[in-house]
Amino acid sequence: MTRPILTTEQMRAAEQTAIDAGTPIEELMERAGAALADAVYRFAGPLQALILTGPGNNGGDGYVAARHLADRGVKVRVAALTEPKSDAAKWARSRWSGAVEVLGDETAPEPLVVDALFGTGLKHGLEEAVTKQLFRLRGAAMLKVACDVPSGVETDTGAELSEVPSFDLTVTFGALKPAHRLHPAMHKCGRVVLAGIGVGVATSWYEIGPPLLPPLDPGGHKYKRGLVHALAGKMPGAIALAAKAAARAGAGYVRVSTSRSIDGLPSAIVQTDTATLDDERIGCLLVGPGMGDIPQLLTLALTSHAPKVIDADAITHLGDPERLKGQEASITPHEGELRKLFGELAGSKPERALEAARRSGAVVVYKGPDTLIASPDGSLGFAPPAPAWLATAGTGDVLTGMIAALRAGGLANWDAACAAVWLHGRAAEITGAQMIADDLVQAIPKAIAAL
Repeated sequence: MTRPILTTEQMRAAEQTAIDAGTPIEELMERAGAALADAVYRFAGPLQALILTGPGNNGGDGYVAARHLADRGVKVRVAALTEPKSDAAKWARSRWSGAVEVLGDETAPEPLVVDALFGTGLKHGLEEAVTKQLFRLRGAAMLKVACDVPSGVETDTGAELSEVPSFDLTVTFGALKPAHRLHPAMHKCGRVVLAGIGVGVATSWYEIGPPLLPPLDPGGHKYKRGLVHALAGKMPGAIALAAKAAARAGAGYVRVSTSRSIDGLPSAIVQTDTATLDDERIGCLLVGPGMGDIPQLLTLALTSHAPKVIDADAITHLGDPERLKGQEASITPHEGELRKLFGELAGSKPERALEAARRSGAVVVYKGPDTLIASPDGSLGFAPPAPAWLATAGTGDVLTGMIAALRAGGLANWDAACAAVWLHGRAAEITGAQMIADDLVQAIPKAIAAL
């Protein structure tokens, strides 16, 4: 299951298409506000609510939500930053029969606060006085809900245009927005609920969901399940983690090319110094973890016709992304590695990821607290929130091994990368906060079994 992600411009276009097809903008606002009220009521019950409204359509959603919550018997107060400015917001305000306070120092808090001040399309930070009131009322509340995106967030980049408080719940409409899955905004949203409002969505950007892995063939054998061939370098621990992860992620056979024995590898993982890379049974080649300054390993890997996953030191030794053209490769750079290979790419993180995929012809797994998976065909996958404790040594090596195993097992490059990223995050949830990368490897079968 995947959920679509739309930029501000794409969401406006989708809404305009619905309007042109005969759905009034007021009806779309009514649906959004009713969905916001429903999510708030399910989350908080009849808790007394304070809804903060702004001048635009986000504020209009807040007025509609206030009406629906009041109809359910919730005691609702509305505090407005200013009078509505858009026609739809004026319509929504006219249908709210309760009082409207002026948002300021005299505004008393309530146990539940709903931020409907500013939504998508914001291009500048909030005034200091507005930020002060938002933090004050949010700090005094038991439960905090944001409408569409928290006020102060730039929707398409996830940047904080001014200081943004954190919320327990964010309710968005029609599709997720990039900010819901981009750092730092994603960590201010809390749980994100997506409500349909009858708007058609066409996009190649998605939040990746639980993967559909191919079933095992009852008559299959180890090579059919996939042979992963890993190239060892100067630091054997990293390639050992990647190899073990490949085995735990379902590869039928994992082999490591090494001239010296690597301690700690299970007996099931073959260590060899004689295997060649022209073996047609290789389902995926793995190079980079622990490679060190041995660029000859990368050159050797690039002579192979097998699909390949390139990570860590191998990325930094590529030099020119054109070397990846025609390689059927996946690369897994973090921010520094991406910059070293591609230079200073312009735009948001999604735009940089897609440009890297276009230039290299490879699937790019752009790692970080907001991991993205970009394909040369323009597809972009956003990872769901993953535990912060993944930021520890060796977890990237584990991810590399998982991608290689799933690719060797028959998934396409894009599908293997998306599936591995999702399972990587779930395995981290299983291990708990004090994990090390070795624990993550052991949790991979549990993450797969949970599917």
